[in-house]
Amino acid sequence: MRDMATALEFLARERCSAILRTDLADAVEPAMQAAVTGGFRVVEVTLTTPRALEVIAQLSRQSDLLVGAGTVLTPADAEAAHYAGARFLVSPVVDDRVIRYAVAHDLVAVPGCYTPTEMLAAHRAGAQIVKLFPGPADGPGHVRACLGPLPFLRIFPTSGVTETNAAAHLEAGAFGVGFVGSLFEPADLAAGDFERIRQRAERMVEAVRSAGPWRGE
Repeated sequence: MRDMATALEFLARERCSAILRTDLADAVEPAMQAAVTGGFRVVEVTLTTPRALEVIAQLSRQSDLLVGAGTVLTPADAEAAHYAGARFLVSPVVDDRVIRYAVAHDLVAVPGCYTPTEMLAAHRAGAQIVKLFPGPADGPGHVRACLGPLPFLRIFPTSGVTETNAAAHLEAGAFGVGFVGSLFEPADLAAGDFERIRQRAERMVEAVRSAGPWRGE
């Protein structure tokens, strides 16, 4: 997956990502491997995670995975993640500089947006996907409302997405969903219970598949 178009096709097919954010260095690799074993093929490591760039580089060697970096706040972050092997760059905010870096280097930009105004601004700046962040109380309703006047957006909710509401987000028109703490529960990470993460991953991937393919453009 060396170009933006191929990455977007992969994301449209998979429709879900495993997003790891933790301070526990020893849990990073086994936790992400548990998610992969459970069925995730799109994975994101936030740059606030210990050894994030090293883990991104390791995961990028697996040809069946699409690997991204999260919490990309500056062009320097974007460059470091890119050279580590990230094919998509996720931010909690809209930063034109990060979006421009992604577009210039054939990467997928996923800036964080909450309002339709932010989403449209990000889209016009070149972002191919917009991350719904933070998660609203009614995630599916928020997605549906934004897509009403802006049906061309690829909205990707993360915060607040769970095993039980993932399908509802997708059926509302979301391009995909990301699982963060609901997949990598802090108690499991602290206890080293990676089997629970694997089992949860299997259920989450199945819930996403039950929603069917993306029906957007």
